[in-house]
Amino acid sequence: MRLLHIHSGNLYGGVETLLTTLARHHDLFPALGSHFALCFEGRLGDELQLAGAAVYPLGKARISQPLTVMRARRALSELLQREHFDLAVCHSSWSQTIFGPVVRAANLPLVYWLHNPTDGKHWLDRWARKTAPDLVLCNSEFTGATAKNLYPERRSEVVYCPVAPPSHTYSKADRAITRTELQTPQAAVVIIQASRMEEWKGQALQLEALGELKDLPDWICWQAGGAQRPSELQYLNRLKKKAEQLQIADRVRFLGQRSDVEKLLAAADIYCQPNTGPEPFGIAFIEALHAGLPVVTTEIGGAREIVDNSCGRLVKPRDKDALAQSLRGLIRDQVGRVRFGAAGPVRARALCDVKTQMQLLHECFAEVVAENPRQARLVGESGRRVLA
Repeated sequence: MRLLHIHSGNLYGGVETLLTTLARHHDLFPALGSHFALCFEGRLGDELQLAGAAVYPLGKARISQPLTVMRARRALSELLQREHFDLAVCHSSWSQTIFGPVVRAANLPLVYWLHNPTDGKHWLDRWARKTAPDLVLCNSEFTGATAKNLYPERRSEVVYCPVAPPSHTYSKADRAITRTELQTPQAAVVIIQASRMEEWKGQALQLEALGELKDLPDWICWQAGGAQRPSELQYLNRLKKKAEQLQIADRVRFLGQRSDVEKLLAAADIYCQPNTGPEPFGIAFIEALHAGLPVVTTEIGGAREIVDNSCGRLVKPRDKDALAQSLRGLIRDQVGRVRFGAAGPVRARALCDVKTQMQLLHECFAEVVAENPRQARLVGESGRRVLA
């Protein structure tokens, strides 16, 4: 099966991690043949190409600039005439708005991958609603519960994201090297968060909780994640000032955007991401569990489907005191950290085993193709596709 994933490509977060996972682990389930059409150059395109995936540039498209949209649509239309695909997948309402009509005009089955919960009222959602997909694919039960707000007449399915375990076994020496590079004592308890630099990810709440733990020695906080937009840069600057105001700046490391998060997790002791807004799913939580870290997060959104009493702790949203208490307990309790950490990889595999989830995705996509026999394509000798 040849799938074409259509995405903007200008940022890097959970959606982009999913797409690179599909590309990097194609060999585990070759029947799920993923190809990628992107509008913007950047880290996503680079990593997909590094993984050996076919990446088709559509050109920069901005809805505020109609001519750029027209050019990108024309590029996709020409691609769909030139290449054979069994199905197209639009990621987010932005992609669905711009490119959904092109896929429909090409008479190709269309899947909309819903990565964030929606009330259907955002102007992009209202625009995306004009092009109905054959299936709405959702990344969690939490997200899936909102699918009807966007496409009330369309079937939806929930498939958790495939998340790969660490690609490398990290030794004590590797851990020591990473800590030295980040000016972190070897005996410190490292609390890490690796996420987009957005307010709802809860970095500010974490700093406030850590401000209550100044009396505890030997903890260090690593904040991995760079600002990708002007608003994120402003937020990052506020976080740095907050750390100074709380008198913990010497114990907080702002690491910026990193491509070696796997290595950072291997050198840490606790993963803490106290979202103030609900996480649609939480790939970062799964990665932390794979790394054998206990996860501390808030009891909202997709986190409730991932973190249970075997592998971490859920605290009430925006409750600084409860968060501080949970962190205090884990910082002091090495045996408890080890117990939680040992259960993490088991939990991660049960939810997000790459081969299993890729097979489930293939089944969903194959069903859509089978339900649309008139949209099936054959490739002629000229290379142009004709109706089967």
